[in-house]
Amino acid sequence: MRNKENPFKFGAIVEDEYFTDRVQEVAYIRQFVESANHLVLISPRRFGKSSVVAKAVKQSGREHITLNLQSVTSVMDFAEKLLREYFKQHPVERIKHLITHFRVIPSVSTNPMTGEMSVSFQPGGDGAVMLEDVLLLLEKAYTSKKRLIVVLDEFQEIRDISPKLEKQLRSIMQTQQHINYILLGSQESMMADIFEDKKSPFYHFGELMRLEKLPRDDFHNYLSERLKSVFPEKSDEIADRILDYTGCHPYYSQQLAANVWQVGVLLPDTADAVQTAIDNIVKAHGLDYERLWMKFNRTNRWILQQLARGTSLQTGEHRTSTVYSALKRLQKEGYVIYSDHYELEDPFFRQWIWEEQK
Repeated sequence: MRNKENPFKFGAIVEDEYFTDRVQEVAYIRQFVESANHLVLISPRRFGKSSVVAKAVKQSGREHITLNLQSVTSVMDFAEKLLREYFKQHPVERIKHLITHFRVIPSVSTNPMTGEMSVSFQPGGDGAVMLEDVLLLLEKAYTSKKRLIVVLDEFQEIRDISPKLEKQLRSIMQTQQHINYILLGSQESMMADIFEDKKSPFYHFGELMRLEKLPRDDFHNYLSERLKSVFPEKSDEIADRILDYTGCHPYYSQQLAANVWQVGVLLPDTADAVQTAIDNIVKAHGLDYERLWMKFNRTNRWILQQLARGTSLQTGEHRTSTVYSALKRLQKEGYVIYSDHYELEDPFFRQWIWEEQK
């Protein structure tokens, strides 16, 4: 009897049996979390950087805090959420002597039904002071032999949270000896500005690492092995077709593989499980793609059409500078990615464009 539990997972941090190789990357990151150095990790969205870091940090066995800056709305909110993550590991009673040094004492409460902790500062206060107190608490609570790992995901968001936050964070972080920072970002141009511009406060703050697509051979083996339970005779062929279609993109390869597996289980007589899965995904997201398409201006639509068709952008129809500027905006917004060439980030959106706009 076939295993009815789908062996593929996407859309969340992937761990354990759902984790797709990345052995070298995990080992490389562990090298830094076991030292006193900081790491800056850049990759396009959905390449699995959060999962890779989570696995490396977990393997290290060290205490860690993870915060996605996309969820942060202000400097005060940053301080509150960072402190809350710390309290999840340390009961307030054991560290209240550290909080007494805060210039603004936070309110801490726990929901008796859910166990969820709430941390808040008095509204109207100076968020910069609160954040500094929290970061100093984290430094004082650890030692050089027992350092804390702080993972800040989507780090480029600091520029939208507050124009002064970048300089403030750097001034505090550079004095800390008991914390390893891992700073992740998906908007490459902004991350490059933050960490590679000599005028930036974070210039050369840590080791810079770029996460690329998964090696095809490794990814192929991962997919094929898990497809064998449903497609014992065709798992290698199907794995190849999935990777050809997705270009080895980690997220979309997992998504397509999960849908192919489901077609194989529910509709075992389907002649072409891969194409059926593609059609199902494109149809399911059709309305979202249509709404998205209507938001693009004509230049962006033309560029997306050219990329979907695999045709040149240098046709003379638009000035080179116009095309380049539009590509950079589309890349910043996550619709286009660049490795050795520009391509649409979402292969199913590419399929929708090709079908609807031909």
